Amino acid sequence: MQALPGFRDFLPDDCAVRNYIFTCWREVARRYGFLEWDGPVLEPTELYKKKSGAEIVDQLFNFTDKGEREVAMRPELTPTLARVVAAHEREFKKPLKWFSIGQFFRYEKQQRGRLREHFQLNCDIIGESNLAADIELIALAIDILRAFGFSSSDVVVRISDRQAWLKFLSGYEIPDARIAEFLNVIDKLDRRGEDETKKLVEAFGIHWYDVQAMLDTSTYPEDFSTDLNCVVQGLQARGFADWVRRDFSLVRGLAYYTGTVFEIFDRAGKLRAIAGGGRYDNLIAQLSDDAVKMPALGFAMGDVVLGELIGEIPRVREAMQKAIASERRIDVYIVIAKEERRADALTHIQQLREDGRHVDYPLTPMKVGKQFQNAEDLGARLAVLYGDEWPNLKIKTLATREEILVPHERLLAHLRGLPSQSS
Repeated sequence: MQALPGFRDFLPDDCAVRNYIFTCWREVARRYGFLEWDGPVLEPTELYKKKSGAEIVDQLFNFTDKGEREVAMRPELTPTLARVVAAHEREFKKPLKWFSIGQFFRYEKQQRGRLREHFQLNCDIIGESNLAADIELIALAIDILRAFGFSSSDVVVRISDRQAWLKFLSGYEIPDARIAEFLNVIDKLDRRGEDETKKLVEAFGIHWYDVQAMLDTSTYPEDFSTDLNCVVQGLQARGFADWVRRDFSLVRGLAYYTGTVFEIFDRAGKLRAIAGGGRYDNLIAQLSDDAVKMPALGFAMGDVVLGELIGEIPRVREAMQKAIASERRIDVYIVIAKEERRADALTHIQQLREDGRHVDYPLTPMKVGKQFQNAEDLGARLAVLYGDEWPNLKIKTLATREEILVPHERLLAHLRGLPSQSS
């Protein structure tokens, strides 16, 4: 039996990487005052259709459950967030600053940076229309990448404003029903190329040179995007000038975005977007049938592309490996040289673990040399030998080879004066 296409097994090394990513995500989000929440993996299929249209079903792992309900494994979290906020918004002070780390599923063609399952960080601010929220959210995304060791020479945040394009289109007689179609044309400029995009743009009766003027950030009409200028200036004031770039070719294809949008890419251009998001002020009202109307914005960052980029940049990869090695290291390895001392050793082992120490020992009789090798392999800081020295114990600092003798009844007191792996 093998894993399904697009799904992963997580061996211990893979789990270590995953946990490292989760830890960085969680720590930075908490520094920004975000609270963790989550929703169910399974939702009514109708929830996703209501947000994205019936065509979304082709991208879902969906089925009819035993209660004859049409359900789907979640492909994203935003619809669930909108549902939960609409049901519980009166229980919380605004704005809500929430984050979640969860697993998501899409029935899509596998390619580099995209699998059929992935883990994803979602950060959202609900109930705040001021652009300070946009600045805060993008700053959070940047600081998360900084926590991994990335710099502005490694990644770039491309920022745009959908309202600027709506102002641009107001000069043309474009039916409202076709606006999303036009924005999708612009959004796929990088994939289609300029020649094909020009043909598609001119089919709307829009002059290509006007579009070029919008795309050229040195000449675009600034009054089309005063909001974007404000956001960029706010990020510059925080010291992130080198991280961000205005880019009107970015509009994000999802129709529910209403204002600032952004995506984060590696500077080398080798990978898919690392993260993306924006403002979606109307979505909660749409999904709650106008029962609750609240402005909102958010972004998502997946583990697949992020993991690839960590592997691409040596100093970032080495920082991760160092952190993982430190996390795996145990405090004490118990060496049982005399089997008649095993019961005494086990008593101490239990007490040390209750003290919060990371402790390991041989489950069965083993040569002393092999036990010390195990201690080295596990990165143990100390080895405690139960042997001929009893009722004393020999404590060896493995890094320096320094050895001391301690009465067995003083072991816990002695070790309590030393830093632990968990401290």
